[in-house]
Amino acid sequence: MQNILFDLDGTLLPMNQEKFVTFYLPLLAEKMKKYDISTNDLISAVWKGFYAMVANDGHQTNEDAFWEAFDAVTGWERTVVEPDVTDFYQNEFNQAVVSTDPTGMAAEIIHTLKEQGKKIYLATNPVFPECATMNRIKWAGLDASDFEAVTTYENSHYCKPNVKYFEEVLRDNHLNPKECLMVGNDVKEDLAAGQLGIKTWLVTDCLEHGEGLDLTKDVKANYQSTLEELLEMCRRGEL
Repeated sequence: MQNILFDLDGTLLPMNQEKFVTFYLPLLAEKMKKYDISTNDLISAVWKGFYAMVANDGHQTNEDAFWEAFDAVTGWERTVVEPDVTDFYQNEFNQAVVSTDPTGMAAEIIHTLKEQGKKIYLATNPVFPECATMNRIKWAGLDASDFEAVTTYENSHYCKPNVKYFEEVLRDNHLNPKECLMVGNDVKEDLAAGQLGIKTWLVTDCLEHGEGLDLTKDVKANYQSTLEELLEMCRRGEL
């Protein structure tokens, strides 16, 4: 497998998703208070935008799907408020690193695989702007240059677990699914890649959508391990 696709949140950047979202959304609401919207209404609008991206059928970018839904709820003009949202993700958003658990293992895994000639792609669910994704990459101890490509809401037309998200990644990067491995922590979202013949690796440290499942019987991943075990296999050249 020459091409390794990695998820970010909960995989290369260990975190509890609920803790992370609960921390950063009130920060965004505080930033947007000048537009006279309550914290609850702002958070509700963001979730409306999120679900619009998840439901995106490919006729527009996730970016446009988000803003169309967000503007419909708030009544705001995108051109007026987007600069403040962008500024938030470039600045205040970085406070949310305290709600994550960065580990040096992520950088060692990526750099070890690259030294072995593997091509690495960041297949993070594209529900954030590029600037927010670049910051989370830095939190993980990595750099955008570590990846051949990074999915963001600007360059994507689908979201996980829609298999068309993975089809778009393959198509845009001219990848053969039989030469790819998807590494992620989400049973529902990341393992969907297996429907295209992409081999899948479930990282179990920050497991998502695995509640009530027997990982040895109910989960259809080709491989599964902790992040530390994955690192050891990379060191031995076993990927």
